[in-house]
Amino acid sequence: MALLRRFNTIRSLYQTLGMHQSSSFLSSRSYSTGFSNVSQFYGQGVTSCLYKTQTNALPWTCRNTLTLRSTMAAELLIFLNDKKSLSTQAPTQTRKVGAQISMTSPGFVYEPYALREPIPFWKRYFTRTGWRQTKEDIKSELKSAYAIAKLRKTGYSKQKFYKEAVELYKEISTLIANGDKTSLRKAVTENMFSALKNEIKQRESIWSKVYWELVEPIVKIRTLRARLIGVDKNDLNKAFIQLTLEFLTKEKFEAYDSKGAVVAGDKTKEVLVRSIWVFEKSLFHSGSHWRLCGRIKV
Repeated sequence: MALLRRFNTIRSLYQTLGMHQSSSFLSSRSYSTGFSNVSQFYGQGVTSCLYKTQTNALPWTCRNTLTLRSTMAAELLIFLNDKKSLSTQAPTQTRKVGAQISMTSPGFVYEPYALREPIPFWKRYFTRTGWRQTKEDIKSELKSAYAIAKLRKTGYSKQKFYKEAVELYKEISTLIANGDKTSLRKAVTENMFSALKNEIKQRESIWSKVYWELVEPIVKIRTLRARLIGVDKNDLNKAFIQLTLEFLTKEKFEAYDSKGAVVAGDKTKEVLVRSIWVFEKSLFHSGSHWRLCGRIKV
């Protein structure tokens, strides 16, 4: 009987120990999964700077199990203490988003168009370089198609827009030639105006006056690229659209010095000019209109 009681005691102790170890393992496993989800949700700002080693690695990449569990417990405490501060930062982030939504332009050309040399058929479909470029071309076309489809929902018409784009091309080029910065500011974005203002200043230091004329109708116009720039991840309708157009035009140009003498160009001759301009418009501001936001060198 004594041996039987001793055996039962040992068995119960063994079962208790086993249950404790398994529950400890399960709790640490569930915690690590939950914490990884939380860190992905809030971003790396919560945990990326905690317990970094000399090799700039996070603790679970170079420490033993005991250190890992103690580190996770410490991180949990910090996370729980920071929950209140994270919730109080939400209104600030909302205001920041609101400030971005109210902006009149992103201030840059998104994925600017780049000229590419044509690839032979055999190289495009039978080499890795050709496959890679074909894949990039398909992705670019899909992005453009999506942006145009989004734009059509606002009443976009290609023929109507092309007429407006030609008028903008003529108006902006005339304002640049005349040095009319006041009127130019309304037709271009803020960053583009700064660049054009410096361009006019540099030109006026060389030439006193410039004559420019567009020969109409223009030779050719086509869309090279369309891109959407979202400003609110929770509302896809709050976005800017940028259309990259190619103009093939005939123009007349002549420049004069301070005495009125011709120093460059000839206004009696037509010159064939190829230009690539990027126009931008807000899809969520009432009364928004197309403006020039960039020019791509040919």
